[in-house]
Amino acid sequence: MGVHVIKLPDVGEGVAEAELVEWLVDDGQNVTEDQLLASVMTDKATVEIPSPVEGKIIWRGANVGDVVSVGAPIIRIEIDGEGHEEAAAEDGDSEPTPAPPVETKPSGAAPSTPAAVNGAATAPVVVPKAAPSSAAAAHAATLTPRKEGESPLASPAVRKRAMDAGVDLRRVPGGGPAGRIVHADLDAYFESGGATARGSARIARSDVTEVLMIGLRRKIAERMSVAKSRIPHITYVDEIDVTALEDLRARMNAERKDGKPKLTILPFLMRAMARAIEKQPQMNALFDDDGGVVRRYGAMNMGVAAQTDNGLVVPVVRNVEALGLWECAAEVARLAEAARTNQCSREDLSGSTITITSLGAMGGVVTTPVINYPEVAIVGVNKMRTLPQWDGGAFIPRKMMNLSSSFDHRVIDGWDAAVFIQTIKGYLETPATIFIED
Repeated sequence: MGVHVIKLPDVGEGVAEAELVEWLVDDGQNVTEDQLLASVMTDKATVEIPSPVEGKIIWRGANVGDVVSVGAPIIRIEIDGEGHEEAAAEDGDSEPTPAPPVETKPSGAAPSTPAAVNGAATAPVVVPKAAPSSAAAAHAATLTPRKEGESPLASPAVRKRAMDAGVDLRRVPGGGPAGRIVHADLDAYFESGGATARGSARIARSDVTEVLMIGLRRKIAERMSVAKSRIPHITYVDEIDVTALEDLRARMNAERKDGKPKLTILPFLMRAMARAIEKQPQMNALFDDDGGVVRRYGAMNMGVAAQTDNGLVVPVVRNVEALGLWECAAEVARLAEAARTNQCSREDLSGSTITITSLGAMGGVVTTPVINYPEVAIVGVNKMRTLPQWDGGAFIPRKMMNLSSSFDHRVIDGWDAAVFIQTIKGYLETPATIFIED
């Protein structure tokens, strides 16, 4: 018998370390060649580590959430024949082989593992039924509850689904390898009546659930902390009458030809911002505060913040200054679908110079957007409302919307921030001017 050692692979681009976001195997588990063992996340991508050999897992060198250096041993597999390390050798005496090939996906993408395929992060919560089905009973008969005090094994998608349903995973027997809980186990638990219906009784609770910040959620937390700790934000809010814009948008959508995407307000806003940036190029910039250098970019690469089941991602529409209204709409639609299905490429998620954020119909009246560091400006869209407005003789209904935008006060003065938003306001309130070249 021998031991095969797998090290954290070098994924290139100067990445020196990665965070372990999920174990796909357990100690003592037998694995086959090419079976996925773990998922790690760098700043740029999620990487899945396959097994180059067939054997038995005898050692795992990190816990979920740990940051591991490239080249560090993370898995040892006992194999038939000679390995790269004798089974009796000490951990520090290993001579690992070159890292196996890896498959990379953009950060935030759900790992294409058997567990993820079995139930993706978007899997709906199953409503418990009154009585268990015969299939659920048969499934339950094959399971053995884990030992008292033993932590349940489950993927992030399964944990999220259980948390949304108010289920304590410690009460759910696992039918996967080494007792791992999979979505089929949750289905059987719900059908057996194990999940307590919400609101059926009011009871005092004293339980505490600890949720480990890993993967994309951890990256979001880190970036928000950096942005708020390093950037002195100033937020400016202005009200915009978008009645004429909505009339134009409705007419253009009604007359659009086959193949053209439906226009939302975002393409109009992007074109208005591009025109405003032509007058104030300091808004389209990145601030290297360590070096004390502001870099203004000619290319207007606008990030469009999008909420997905995996967390907040910011796909980037590139060179908006060179795109027309329909081209902006098509690119926004493409990126939105890619973000929703976890298919964004690295290029789709990097290189923004200014960001737009919108919560759509849930946008509230006023928000205080956090700047996407190291950018210097972010424009936030709030929800549209029909409000009475005085026209000098009577109150008339108008469609109104606020823009809540934040700026890096080290780079952008309050006056310049107000001028920028009011310039955008002028274009949106008189949308024909968006198409008139100076």
